[in-house]
Amino acid sequence: MGEDRDAGVATVFVALVVGVLLVVAGLGIRLGGVVIARERAETAADLGALAGAARALWGQGVACARAGSVVSGNGGLMVSCVVQGFDVLVEARVGTWGGSASGRARAGPVETG
Repeated sequence: MGEDRDAGVATVFVALVVGVLLVVAGLGIRLGGVVIARERAETAADLGALAGAARALWGQGVACARAGSVVSGNGGLMVSCVVQGFDVLVEARVGTWGGSASGRARAGPVETG
C-alpha cells in the first residue's frame, strides 16, 4: 500500500524543477537584454560625442547635428546634446523590452598643464 502513495511524486518534482529553471532562464535572458541595451546606449553616446567634438568649432548646431546622426546610426535616440567650449556632452537612449536604457558621454580635447 505504501508504493501507491508515492506514485507520480517524481513527475511532479521534475515538473516543478523544470518550471523553476524556465523562470530563472527567462529572467537571465531579460537581464542580459537590458545589459546589452545599456552597452549599446553608452556606445552610441560615446561615438556621438566624439563625432560632435570633431565639429565643435562650427558651433552647437553643427556639432549636435553630427552627434545625432551618429547616435541614430548606432540604433539610439539622442536625448540631449550640449556644447561647452570644445567639449560635447551627449545623452543617448536605446529601447529595450518594456523600457529603455540610456548612456552619457563627454568628448573634447585633452587638457594639458
